[in-house]
Amino acid sequence: MAKQYDFTKGNIFKQLIMFSGPIILANLLQVSYQIVDSLWIGNLLGANALGAVAISSVIIFTVLAFVIGLNNAALTILSQQKGKDDEEGLTQYLNAFVVVLTVLAISFSVLGFLFSEQLLAILGTPEELLEMANAYLRINFIGMLFLFGYNFISTVLRAIGDSKSPLMFVSIAVLLNIGLDPLFISGFNLGVAGAAYATILAQGLAFLYGLFFVLKNKLAPFTLPTLPVWSEVKLILNLGIPSGLQMAVISAGSAAIMSVVTTFGGAVVGGFGAAQRLDSIIMLPAQALGTSVNSMAGQNIAVKNWKRIKQITKYGLLYNFICMALIGILILIFAEYSVRMFIQEEAAVIFATKYLRIMAFCFPFLGVNFILNGIVRASGAMYQVLLLNIISFWVLRFPLTYLFASFYDEDGIALGMGFSFIISSVLASLYYRYGRWRNKELFS
Repeated sequence: MAKQYDFTKGNIFKQLIMFSGPIILANLLQVSYQIVDSLWIGNLLGANALGAVAISSVIIFTVLAFVIGLNNAALTILSQQKGKDDEEGLTQYLNAFVVVLTVLAISFSVLGFLFSEQLLAILGTPEELLEMANAYLRINFIGMLFLFGYNFISTVLRAIGDSKSPLMFVSIAVLLNIGLDPLFISGFNLGVAGAAYATILAQGLAFLYGLFFVLKNKLAPFTLPTLPVWSEVKLILNLGIPSGLQMAVISAGSAAIMSVVTTFGGAVVGGFGAAQRLDSIIMLPAQALGTSVNSMAGQNIAVKNWKRIKQITKYGLLYNFICMALIGILILIFAEYSVRMFIQEEAAVIFATKYLRIMAFCFPFLGVNFILNGIVRASGAMYQVLLLNIISFWVLRFPLTYLFASFYDEDGIALGMGFSFIISSVLASLYYRYGRWRNKELFS
């Protein structure tokens, strides 16, 4: 059975390394999951099928962003209950989350199934892709409960100090999907629908095994669901809604950046797409550290151990700079080779290589945002983190990218984004130092 850390005592740096490691691996598996899925669909069914899945995935990822937001709220509430060593409170809030998430999952499932075609029409799905996209999207909406449950169990375990068990559940889902994809797509001749069935079956089995594993080993105090009291539901929504909106702000901000990129033509768009795929891997350590310090700080905020929270912040930032500096050095050396794994067009490779080499100096500052926002989020200051994200994307990143691109052409994309990372990290540091997040009280 995996170890559950009590973050209110012990060696902080060792805990941070041991706790964040499995989260980094789990996130890496999630990224590989998407890549492998695309490879099977593209190679077995062709470009149209891949396009149909890509369009449907925009909607699925929007829902997933909301799920991640709710899970961030769960991470904060449950880690504080764990830190207080309040078994009754932890049980009550687990029950409340189960009820709220089940209702939301069923609601998303029904509404998404009924209105999938209209949602695809809003995205401007080409007529020749509509039938495939609609089939893929509807099947995914049927399995929405598995998506919610699969992610929630991992969040619960991380909140109480266990990051190794969620890695096992993610591994099961990824391995099942790798095997089931070709079987359902080609073996059963189900096409795009087969890819969707493989996904929800893999997630469903991982969720059921995760639930069985947690209950058998008594890792968390789950009980038969009962109607929660309004104060619990209110707190969940009060933290979950702004946390979900943070993800929406990030998604919309990324789309706005793409509108700048597309003005420079196909080669730059292709190079930027390849660079973004590498970005998603490069940022895994910083993202995992943000999740780790959220759990660690949450347990200590519950007992008002501000000295230890300060140390968690210090070691989190130190670990971030070490990781991102090493990755930056590798990017400076191997940027071109990495880009050529995705594209071969020379103009696109040149742009992506230069983009990554500029960004290599700026990624540590984006990591600072993950760390400090994770600490602040652990207090329950979700609206404040939402505001910081709005400033980061809409006051800084998009305007600066647009401005620098106007002066320096395509090179300005990386310069504008990198400069925004630096300013955002300064603002996050100022709020961490002088903001009133320490005064936040979640439980009366």
